[in-house]
Amino acid sequence: MKNIISKYTKFNYFVQAIIILIIITVVSHVFREHLDIINIALIHMIPVIYVAIHGKFNATFFITLLCVVCINFLYIPPLYSFNVHNELYLITFAIFAIVGGIITFQAKKLDSQKKQNQLRESLLNIISHDLRTPLATIHGTTNLLLSNDDLSESKKTDLLEDINYASLRMKRLITNLLDSTRLSGQIKLKYEWCDFEDIVGVAIENFSQKQSEECLNIELDELGLYWGDNTLLTQLVTNLLDNSFKYSKANTKIDFQIENFDEYIKITVFNKSEFIDKKKLRNIFDKFYRLEDTNDISGSGIGLAICKNIVKLHGGEIKASHKNRGILIEVDLPVNKKAKL
Repeated sequence: MKNIISKYTKFNYFVQAIIILIIITVVSHVFREHLDIINIALIHMIPVIYVAIHGKFNATFFITLLCVVCINFLYIPPLYSFNVHNELYLITFAIFAIVGGIITFQAKKLDSQKKQNQLRESLLNIISHDLRTPLATIHGTTNLLLSNDDLSESKKTDLLEDINYASLRMKRLITNLLDSTRLSGQIKLKYEWCDFEDIVGVAIENFSQKQSEECLNIELDELGLYWGDNTLLTQLVTNLLDNSFKYSKANTKIDFQIENFDEYIKITVFNKSEFIDKKKLRNIFDKFYRLEDTNDISGSGIGLAICKNIVKLHGGEIKASHKNRGILIEVDLPVNKKAKL
């Protein structure tokens, strides 16, 4: 049922255009004695234009064909047949297709420009805010260390930990930006035998010692080697943990688990968080999507989108759901090839 609703939502403009065409055809046919053929033709351009502005050539062509068939069958002599004896009518039909094609092309062009502007704006926001914040932390803390010779060793350690954490944030952000660009095009996975214990270990190194030791519970089944892209899988685990660290409630633990189900591997990450409604939860894997009330949390909105791409490239599935007053993210990665040990 959900799939049917989703498909209708995606193509509702096309369904609406069909309804408009039916209404126009009925009205025109009822008042055909009072309308000139040119007026009828112009009225039948409405559904063509309505579909064309959505930038879909196939839909525009189909609606144009339906409009032409309706006009030809109902209004062009001989009536109620598909014979056309006047070449001027054929020209009219061609004009329908040309107008629809031009509007569709322009709509597609405008949509592409809109997406480019959104991408440019998002990247500017990332550079101006998310990169500047850790840079400011590194610069300020470094100046504090250099200008104070009488700092205690424990204070120096804390400040160095702040610098390390800020630099790790910058590293993750830059890596995500590069991966986002790379994964947006055609990419071939660099398959090799991967050890998930090593992957998790490398991913944890991207976070501060305090985060990994005090805020993280890790449970790993006995896992064989997995046939996949080691670099991308490491990025997958890193981004899942990064998202959980950022959005979990203070003084709560994050549960990270990898289970072996023989035919597939399940990765689950759970963190306590504020309630997020289902609609917003479905959108969290969209590129540059961020919740409206999380402006105080650093991030670019591309981490989970990258996770989705990586999982999809490995033939798996990823989903998010509410559980025990928190957010549970589940990843299923199919085992396509087994190592001969």
